Amino acid sequence: MTLILLFHPDPPRSRVNAALASAASGLRDVRIADMTALYPQGIEMDRDGEREAARLLAAERIVLQFPMQWYSTPAVMKDWQDKVLTRMAYIHPDTEGAGLSGTPVMIVVTMGAAAATYRREGRNRFTVAELLAPLRATMNRCAMDWRDTFLLHGTACMDAAALADAGRNYRDALSRFAASPSVAGAA
Repeated sequence: MTLILLFHPDPPRSRVNAALASAASGLRDVRIADMTALYPQGIEMDRDGEREAARLLAAERIVLQFPMQWYSTPAVMKDWQDKVLTRMAYIHPDTEGAGLSGTPVMIVVTMGAAAATYRREGRNRFTVAELLAPLRATMNRCAMDWRDTFLLHGTACMDAAALADAGRNYRDALSRFAASPSVAGAA
C-alpha cells in the first residue's frame, strides 16, 4: 500500500494539492491522509504518536505531499516531523524507527512560482533540491529510500486544463513509484 500524507495548511483553499489528491485517490492500493484535517489542533506525541507510527509502518511506500512555503515545508509538516519521526527514530528506535528502514519515500512539492525562479541565477537563488536538503537529511536519518521528487511549479497560474494535466502526470508518477522495487526487494 502506498500512503500519501498530505500536508496542506488550509485544505479548503487548496486548488492544486486538492486536485493532485483527487487524481491519486483513484489509484489502486493508495491511501491518503490529510494531516491538517486529522489534526486541526496539531499533533501531540503522547496522544497521536503511536497511531501515526502505526500508519507509517503499515505502508509499503510513503509519499509526502506539500506546498513549499517560504522555501520550506509547511508548519503542519514540521510538527509531524518533530512529533512522529522524533518518537520513531529517537524514543522507539528499535521497535518503530527500525521499521522505516528501506521504505521508499517520494516527495511531492507544489510551488506557486515558475521553475526558472528556483535556479542559482533565478530570483530565489536556490534550487529546489537545495531547499529540500533538510528533508532529505531527515529521510536519510530514518534510513528511508529517497526516490525521485515530483515537482509542480507555477501553480499560482494554473488553469483547469493545466490542473488536469498535472493530475494525470501525478498519477503516472505514483504508478511508477508503486511499481518500482524497494531496496529490500531489489537485493
